[in-house]
Amino acid sequence: MKIATFNAASVRARLPILVEWLADVEPDVLAIQETKVEDDKFPRAEFEELGYEIALHGQKSWNGVAILSRQPINKVRSGFGDELFPTDARIIACEIGGINIINTYVPNGNTVGSDKWTYKLAWLDRFRTYLDQNYRPSEPIIWLGDINIAPTPIDVYDSKRMLGGVGHHPDEFSRLDKILEFGLTDMFRKFTPDGGNYTFWDFQIPRSVEKNLGWRIDHIYATDSMSKLCRSCEADHDPRKWPRPSDHTFVVADFDL
Repeated sequence: MKIATFNAASVRARLPILVEWLADVEPDVLAIQETKVEDDKFPRAEFEELGYEIALHGQKSWNGVAILSRQPINKVRSGFGDELFPTDARIIACEIGGINIINTYVPNGNTVGSDKWTYKLAWLDRFRTYLDQNYRPSEPIIWLGDINIAPTPIDVYDSKRMLGGVGHHPDEFSRLDKILEFGLTDMFRKFTPDGGNYTFWDFQIPRSVEKNLGWRIDHIYATDSMSKLCRSCEADHDPRKWPRPSDHTFVVADFDL
């Protein structure tokens, strides 16, 4: 069972890339972040023609998450279910084939010390509570998406320079560690212990892809029962080089189910 994640940075702008990649790779599940579109304007037909069911939690111009699946999508849950983040389309969860899938677009944080930074840390704290409220570590769970954290020195191209900034800050590391203490394992690092493997290359850095000046901020995590079944987890770098790309690329994990 192939399960993938991709920050599209606008699902409509990246539709040709999505359609081509899905037709070629044929994942069973794709979690998309930053759809940037209301649910009623989401390009359903193109994905349904490829055999995918769709679960959506979108909003106009910003954020937005979606799950595509070749199997039936059950028990869809959008948002945290409280008033703390009422209009923030950043999380959608469901059950597919008995597996709990949680797709998140974690806030960026913008600038350390800003209101958006405080919001990011609060969001991460709330997500840990969300896990405790709705799941058990013994369950088959996959958490994936744009996590907006490069958690170790090898997850960013220049850790010494980036350390302490947004995306590579100790306050983010501690909150991610607390989330993972729930019982989640990084699938990519299970198979790739080396550095230089990224999922995001900033458009503002000239020739960032060619120079491999990137960040690994798109992650796939799994509880123990799913981790034991994972056979591979890789970042597919090619789509980042296609015409009109997102600044992110796809990450794909293969589970023996």
